[in-house]
Amino acid sequence: MLDLNDIAVFVQVVRHGSFAEAGRRLGLPPNTVSRRIQQLEAQLGTRLLQRSTRKLTLTSAGQDFHARCAEAVDGLVEAGQALITGSQEPSGRVRVAATADFFDFFPMAWVADFLAAYPLVRIEFVLSDAKADLIAEQIDIAFRGGALADSGYVARQLLGPRTDGLVASPAYLAARGTPATLAELAELADHDCVTPGHPSGRTTWRLTGPGGKEEEVHVGGRFSGNTAQALRKAAIAGLGIALLPPAMGRLDVEAGRLVPVLPQYQRTGHGLSVVYPSRKHLPRAVSAFIEMVMEGLTGNTETLPRIFRVQET
Repeated sequence: MLDLNDIAVFVQVVRHGSFAEAGRRLGLPPNTVSRRIQQLEAQLGTRLLQRSTRKLTLTSAGQDFHARCAEAVDGLVEAGQALITGSQEPSGRVRVAATADFFDFFPMAWVADFLAAYPLVRIEFVLSDAKADLIAEQIDIAFRGGALADSGYVARQLLGPRTDGLVASPAYLAARGTPATLAELAELADHDCVTPGHPSGRTTWRLTGPGGKEEEVHVGGRFSGNTAQALRKAAIAGLGIALLPPAMGRLDVEAGRLVPVLPQYQRTGHGLSVVYPSRKHLPRAVSAFIEMVMEGLTGNTETLPRIFRVQET
């Protein structure tokens, strides 16, 4: 019979990426952690981890075994914590993926309120503009903008489609002129545009103009970035014309740092959703976090559009 303690140690090693860190979390010496993994592999008759001097890598058998047992181990831990506390209060870690500039615009107060309401919960934010693999990176919840692929994940919409507009700094327009037509924005024309990075150096903007007609323009420039915040700051610095969500540029327009350009042209972007791997066996802490987000943030158009990904996911 497999030793449940060995399985729990294996899950922690995978989660934290090393024997040393898993041992620190479990209060065990690294050599004890290593021995327990060896015992588990011997019982299973297969290697679960490839070891090198620099890192541990799951074998295909290890990936399959971890996928099957990690949720059960977490459930046992949560059940034990509930018994210890004598309640069914949410507890444990909630791992959340969001864009790199999430907290540049999203208020931290709601996170503090959630932690105050659930003192046994710990929140870990993973901030990156790379699209997170929820299963491989052990993400409980992701904030995701754009069209959602049929991934099998559960998605609940926080905000419907937004409308992006063109903006530039007064200094840029004074130096380069204000474009009168969409054609003037085209690559190799008279203007620079700040855009998301692409290996080709080109970006295609699909904009809806007068009469609801959709037009395409291939744009380029000397600056690109992979977050909306970077493009906003580049536009303010006079590096080119940017296409931004209205809530992001509104205060800058009001303060005179940015000026609308060709306001008759707009881009309709996708909404924002909260995404999680499955409805089944959802830990209470994760469920409570999702419900707080849905109840407190749905439809908050003053804040949510600011954290959309620049590159639709």
